[in-house]
Amino acid sequence: MDVIYWLIPSMLVVGLLAVLAIIWAAKSGQYDDMDGEAHRILHDDD
Repeated sequence: MDVIYWLIPSMLVVGLLAVLAIIWAAKSGQYDDMDGEAHRILHDDD
């Protein structure tokens, strides 16, 4: 039962960090060009 006292708050902190990371990635433009890199790897520039 003692493990519950630190497990629940630690999972809440990890969940909050994950949400903040997704918000940061969206605001910094990580999801702006979803198809560019997918097509760029297929085409050789040489």
